[in-house]
Amino acid sequence: MIGVNKVILIGNLGKDPEIVMFDNVKKASFPLATTEQYKNREGVKVDETEWHNIVCWRGLADVADKFLKKSMQVYIEGKLKSRQWEDKEGNKRRTVEVVAENFKILTRNYSAQNNNIDQNIQSNTSLDDFSTDDFNLDTDTNLSNISSEDIEHKKPSDLPF
Repeated sequence: MIGVNKVILIGNLGKDPEIVMFDNVKKASFPLATTEQYKNREGVKVDETEWHNIVCWRGLADVADKFLKKSMQVYIEGKLKSRQWEDKEGNKRRTVEVVAENFKILTRNYSAQNNNIDQNIQSNTSLDDFSTDDFNLDTDTNLSNISSEDIEHKKPSDLPF
């Protein structure tokens, strides 16, 4: 039987991406905060924030390095990946990360400041594994691709974030 490993997150970057190179392969990693809001039994609104470790590789890491900044809101699609290692003291450590397959910048004022983002990406020859068809960074497009077709969609300007 075949399984499915798919993660979709919308949240804010906790810090600028950290970049590491491994034999000419770029890795970008950053924490992403997602916040759920609900009312508790007493009727008081409660914000519950969950932190996720996000990892981008190769061309997507190049794009993350160039365009992602702390506090930006992003839509991320990826898969869960766990890994184990031994720390300096010999203790076994384990972590779970979201390996991003694509992302979309949702921060509005970022798009206004960078009108030519797609042109900048296309003219950069170091982005061998990246194509703008795969990763749409335009924040003015309809976000309906993240919801079921049966749900009534709102335009990005109508969303509360």
